[in-house]
Amino acid sequence: MIKIGIVGGAGYTAGELIRLLLNHPDAEITFINSSSNAGNKITDVHNGLYGETDLVFTNELPLDAIDLLFFCTAHGDTKKFMDSHTVPESVKIIDLSTDYRIASEGNDFVYGLPELNRRQICCAQHVANPGCFATCIELGVLPLAKQLMLNNELHVNAITGSTGSGVKPSATSHFSWRNDNISIYKPFTHQHLAEITQSLKQLQNSFDVNINFIPVRGNFSRGIFASIYLDSKIELNEIKRIYEEYYNDHSFTYITDKNPDLKQVVNTNKCLLHLEKYGDKLLIISMIDNLLKGASGQAVHNMNLMFGFEETVGLHLKPSAF
Repeated sequence: MIKIGIVGGAGYTAGELIRLLLNHPDAEITFINSSSNAGNKITDVHNGLYGETDLVFTNELPLDAIDLLFFCTAHGDTKKFMDSHTVPESVKIIDLSTDYRIASEGNDFVYGLPELNRRQICCAQHVANPGCFATCIELGVLPLAKQLMLNNELHVNAITGSTGSGVKPSATSHFSWRNDNISIYKPFTHQHLAEITQSLKQLQNSFDVNINFIPVRGNFSRGIFASIYLDSKIELNEIKRIYEEYYNDHSFTYITDKNPDLKQVVNTNKCLLHLEKYGDKLLIISMIDNLLKGASGQAVHNMNLMFGFEETVGLHLKPSAF
């Protein structure tokens, strides 16, 4: 049984992480730190956990009492924490923020996409959990990068649910604005482009083409639906073979011949991929739940790998039946 601490416990990803850990047979939550909610019950914030826990938020940090520390903090805050606190060397870390995703001198965090770095994650002390858009898009094209096939511009349109904006209300996340509405934001400049490029270059060092990424705010609460296309003269059957071979030994990514819909992945840790050819255009549809496969579910997957558990433990989650 591993003992776990969580820093930044009030957001959507933290709520999902707590839910997963409470139901994980090999995990025990020791503390959930939230300075703004210290003394409040977890269920006062995460109402869906009523009846599942009596834990209370704390402003204390008993770091010497845990084996693993999760950061569900705002971007930039993990680095501030690491600079101002001494985390015991024995404590493993999984950071869900952007702070350590990009490789740099002195950064020992392994990029935590199991379908790319599973072997390294198994041996890692520190893991940087990928971004939700990055996860969805990378899973859509990694097999092509492995075969050095990304030599034309990538075109990506991806629509995300409102939970991707975080729990704090903003002008574009209020129900009255988001409902029956759709809008584009950060076209061609989204912050996840850096980690996507880094991951693709890891498999295809020659990768040097534009990723024309148009992120879209959707009028639903959770999930990411990405449509990706590029020029390719390779036959569809060969492309499917490449994808099936790449993901054959991975537990959560599936190739489907049927054109899928978002509900098939919401509330699961799955990624569904669908491939089509139109002349020399290859269309790739990739979809995930942004809070699970794109955040907390992937973090628990990484935890399982880091501690030698079977990688799917605690992640047998089911989508809605309708």
